[in-house]
Amino acid sequence: MNTSPDQRKFAPATQRNREPILEVLLQILPQHGTILEIASGTGEHATFFSYHLAPRQWLPSDPNPELRASISAWAEFFPCDVLQPPLDLDASSAIWAVETEPLPELPISAIVNINMIHISPWSACLGLMAGAGRILPPGGILYLYGPYKQNGEHTSPSNAAFDDSLQAENPAWGVRNLEDVITAAAVENLTLQETHTMPANNFSLIFKHN
Repeated sequence: MNTSPDQRKFAPATQRNREPILEVLLQILPQHGTILEIASGTGEHATFFSYHLAPRQWLPSDPNPELRASISAWAEFFPCDVLQPPLDLDASSAIWAVETEPLPELPISAIVNINMIHISPWSACLGLMAGAGRILPPGGILYLYGPYKQNGEHTSPSNAAFDDSLQAENPAWGVRNLEDVITAAAVENLTLQETHTMPANNFSLIFKHN
């Protein structure tokens, strides 16, 4: 990850995956409401998606203050009327900021989470599902993007090597079993609707709140 003089951070993967992700989001997101992005990271996705998905409101969030500063810096660099200021929100928290602070003008109709589950403890995935279960309305969408194992097996040698590198950095991290993620979602009344195969051995998962 690189940083510019004005606090903008750059994640190379964003440039590679934003167009394929946008294609899916345009198909599956509700036409109206606020899209809450969990673990927005650098903010590059937020600025790109908010522009292309207007008039939906885009509400970024991240628990890391340096990344929230990057999100704000990107919002200044590429202003967009529908991009909201970033929230301090940790997916693993029992209560999210959107539940205690004034809600956006438009209700949250979907949650987007990109490349978080494998670089965070499993508790973050469980917290994400619980939060989505609390916040999303019936029919609301939870979108996940990232690498997953299927039936306990990696989908490519590169993903296996990536998994090893993640666990070497932090034993609590790692590429998750798709089936475990689906089970965790089901506990919170979230049902997998679609799975899209994405570039670089990633997947888009679309859940709907019952």
